[in-house]
Amino acid sequence: TVPVNTCEGFDADSNAKQDFGITRKGRQESAFVDPDNLERGEFSCAVAWRSLERPWQFTPTWQNFTTVWSTINFPRLMWNTFFYAIASGIGTVLSCTLIAYGFARFRFPGRDFLFIVLISTIFLPGFVTVIPTYTFFQSIGWVGTWLPLIVPAFFGSAYNVFLLRQFFMTLPRELDEAAMIDGAGPLRVLWSIILPQSFPALLAVSVFHIVWTWNDYFGPLIYLTTAREKWPISIALSTFNGIYGAQPQLIQAGSLMALVIPLLLFLAAQRYFIQGIVITGVDK
Repeated sequence: TVPVNTCEGFDADSNAKQDFGITRKGRQESAFVDPDNLERGEFSCAVAWRSLERPWQFTPTWQNFTTVWSTINFPRLMWNTFFYAIASGIGTVLSCTLIAYGFARFRFPGRDFLFIVLISTIFLPGFVTVIPTYTFFQSIGWVGTWLPLIVPAFFGSAYNVFLLRQFFMTLPRELDEAAMIDGAGPLRVLWSIILPQSFPALLAVSVFHIVWTWNDYFGPLIYLTTAREKWPISIALSTFNGIYGAQPQLIQAGSLMALVIPLLLFLAAQRYFIQGIVITGVDK
């Protein structure tokens, strides 16, 4: 048998240290040969093996980050994700503000019923509408563009409308009436009276939406599969994981790089974000 490794041992016959060849390494018993006396044959011995190196080593390096940065064109992915989050965020804040203002300040027939219908859509799973919406966007040639992801944001979001409507209802109507006496119209009241006092709620909606779009995977996967140059960071990391799944250090580095922006955004807006959530839940 050809030895695959050697180790130092003590030969009782010669009463001296000697190198032996290891032919079979086991948990409780291993086989050895004497390289100087192969005719002796293979003999076994009960030994316990221990690695001289630590099984876990802390070796920090920036190489993983530079590898991810250059491999998947990280700056381009960040720009795509920023564009998707900011463009749809503007549409969400604008549309939800107008809808919530209408429900909170105007009285019209069927207002409460329409509000209940709007809120009930929160319980409708998004996957139920995937096929009809995809078919519609494909028929008008929007698949492969940003439009299916950004345009729907300009038609409001039930949860954000509810959040802003509840906040607007905590503001005293006397301010609206005083502004109207001075000749202000509904839009002027919204711009000069409501919005300046609603900064915490608007910021909460913005943070909610930006973080959601930053982590959105299903939407870009459906509509941007054929447009690789428009991929956000979520799709790129999933593809990167499929290619470099055997190198977890690269996956962790890429995930950490993608996490930095939402984390900094939340920490910077934490004070107003918490304030908006708390005030929204307070009854008038």
